[in-house]
Amino acid sequence: MHDPIPHWIAGEPTTGASTDRGDVYDPALGTVARRVVLGGAEDVDAAVAAAAAAFPAWRDTSLARRTAVLFAFRERLAARSAELAAILTAEHGKVLGDAAGEVARGLEVVDFACGIAHLSKGEYSQNASTGVDVYSTREPVGVVGVISPFNFPAMVPLWFVPIAIAAGNAVVLKPSEKDPSASVWLAELWKEAGLPDGVFNVVQGAKPAVDRLLAHPDVASISFVGSTPIARYVYETATSHGKRVQALGGAKNHMLVLPDADLDLVADSAVNAGFGSAGERCMAISVVVAVEPVADELVAKVTERMHGLRVGDGRRGCDMGPLVTREHRDKVASYIALAEQDGATVVVDGRGVAPDGAADGFWLGPTLLDRVPTSSRVYTEEIFGPVLSIVRVRTFEEGVALINSGAFGNGTAIFTNDGGAARRFQREVQVGMIGVNVPIPVPVAYYSFGGWRQSLFGDAKAYGEDGVRFFTRQKAVTSRWLDPSHGGVDLGFPQNA
Repeated sequence: MHDPIPHWIAGEPTTGASTDRGDVYDPALGTVARRVVLGGAEDVDAAVAAAAAAFPAWRDTSLARRTAVLFAFRERLAARSAELAAILTAEHGKVLGDAAGEVARGLEVVDFACGIAHLSKGEYSQNASTGVDVYSTREPVGVVGVISPFNFPAMVPLWFVPIAIAAGNAVVLKPSEKDPSASVWLAELWKEAGLPDGVFNVVQGAKPAVDRLLAHPDVASISFVGSTPIARYVYETATSHGKRVQALGGAKNHMLVLPDADLDLVADSAVNAGFGSAGERCMAISVVVAVEPVADELVAKVTERMHGLRVGDGRRGCDMGPLVTREHRDKVASYIALAEQDGATVVVDGRGVAPDGAADGFWLGPTLLDRVPTSSRVYTEEIFGPVLSIVRVRTFEEGVALINSGAFGNGTAIFTNDGGAARRFQREVQVGMIGVNVPIPVPVAYYSFGGWRQSLFGDAKAYGEDGVRFFTRQKAVTSRWLDPSHGGVDLGFPQNA
């Protein structure tokens, strides 16, 4: 077996102070593929110290030079994206095509961050009072912490890290211990791109590392993506230590289907959005709300498509891979039994899937549940696996009320050919990201990602202009000069440096 997956501190891989190790599985094989160091407080302290030491020089580096590093990183990431996708498939289990899509969506945010010179501009008011000018600047906040989840080990760090670095901050990333290799791969790429040592650091570990990062006095902000209970914990703990926080939590995303919708498009979209990445997406559609009388026909069309899905090793050209761990697979499967107890109809049962992969892989096939009671935990809780529920309602109004009554407000979609109904839906539904005939409404990089209610803790969403504002602080300057000053004669063409 290879050496353990290390931390990355001050520009070098290191196993750090802790002797604890964790298993990293290949989910399609069900076997331990690597080991990872599990850092503690000492390792976090070392990473934060390296970031704090690197921050002043990086903060003072010109926008032109920072942008050059971002562009160099962007070109390397684009050229080697297939290499990163293979790492994601080996440790998370998602199929190669889905892994490539993850890298591509992360690359969009890198593209956005390359425009930091424009994005960080302040404002200027000349002669606000007689002889007085007022202007604003945006400055980096310092050392920032990023805690990323297992389901997107490359994309989520790329949502935060490029913008934070472009804005002049230094970063400490704590990736999921379930699939940590991508974080070190990215660290190596940043170094190749010319990023100074210490500006980007990685600490591997579990809860002890997270807790130290949340409480460390030299960490100015925390960015987090994960389940709602942990997001709430991260938000409350970090804010109690005086940090600014953006904590993105869980979801229970609904797709409202009106009777005039194209049911073939709906069925395709429900299968794609429900079972891509084995349902391990916070933007997965987990509930289809069918306005009668279309439910029976829609269930038949979804079932037909599900029977054609090939479940297996993501390196074999399958449609859907395994779940990330055996424990998570078993937890998701337990919801199917619970649905039966609560009176739902199990139309397609993924527990008996015959995968194209090793017998010990963490397999659970796509599952379709019909007539799910809204009182059931299967409906109210985030399952985070390939389980799609059908809930039947009588009217548009009943469907919207059902969506708005839930605890989460991450993403939702409506499928209809009625423009008036779609417009009314997007105005009335209490959800942060909305799709109209689009099942997974993840905003492009120049907007911002984040939900409402228990899907987001803190005021700032991820990436886009919200990301730039989160990773910078504004200064307002009121200025008066009583005497003119002269810079002398220089006939050379002005240059950025």
